[in-house]
Amino acid sequence: MRTKRRVFLQQAAALLAPLAFTGIDALANRTGAAKPYVVFVTGDHEYSGELTLPFIAAELEKNYGMRTKVLKAYPDYNGEKDIPGLEALREADLAVFYLRWRQLPQEQLNFIDEYLKSGKPVMGFRTTTHAFNFPDGDDRKKWNAFGEFAFGAPPGWGGAAKHTHYGHKSTTDVTIIPDAAKNPILTGVDPSFHAASWLYRVLPDYPAKGAVPLLMGKSVNPDKEAIDNPVAWTWKNQWGGKAFMTTLGHPEDFQVEAFQRLVVNAIHWALGQPVPKKWKGKIAIDVPYGHPKKS
Repeated sequence: MRTKRRVFLQQAAALLAPLAFTGIDALANRTGAAKPYVVFVTGDHEYSGELTLPFIAAELEKNYGMRTKVLKAYPDYNGEKDIPGLEALREADLAVFYLRWRQLPQEQLNFIDEYLKSGKPVMGFRTTTHAFNFPDGDDRKKWNAFGEFAFGAPPGWGGAAKHTHYGHKSTTDVTIIPDAAKNPILTGVDPSFHAASWLYRVLPDYPAKGAVPLLMGKSVNPDKEAIDNPVAWTWKNQWGGKAFMTTLGHPEDFQVEAFQRLVVNAIHWALGQPVPKKWKGKIAIDVPYGHPKKS
């Protein structure tokens, strides 16, 4: 009897030994159960977000221990009325949006609404300031202000907020705002770099009260009199969700290592994780600009 008990205890010890070395959390990590889940929601006419963001997703999975899913407009980037799979937001720890002038059905908007009201973090790129474009008389028109209520950005394009840009032939010089230099999102980000994106005007009323501007943009070769404008900031929306917004996002911006690091850092910050102390190296991203519609 004692021999059988000893054999049983030896077998149990052998089974439990890996946990003693790795810990329960590490074991869960290996199975994917404890990995942060980042859902990317794409659908823009111009900047190829459906092509650039999968590179970021792959990097997060390969080097930063995350799970990801990239949702795309159907049947292609010009499809304004369908982004299949938005129910994935119910399981997401972070939702990343790169949208432009969508007209999604209410049942799909409900998934975004539910996510926002959960108080979970959000992240947005460029045309997400004008993610939706519902006409007058449509009950969904309030979603045209998505950029404002989710990210503290101007409520849609143009209008009283004067949300516009400085011409498609311009580019942007980007610098770290001195007061934000110690922000963890800027860890390892070059103090200044050049972006292909033409500068968006958000001042004087945005970003919204309580926002923390991180990067300032100066228009190069503008088509009208230009002022410097913030191009990245953090904020907390009305549901308590942490928000990171950048008006950069031209596909050539994604080739710039400083911008890549900004994005990876911001994702970690939004998830409440320490920003990586060691950069894994420049990501090979080569997506051409050239979608037909412009704004």
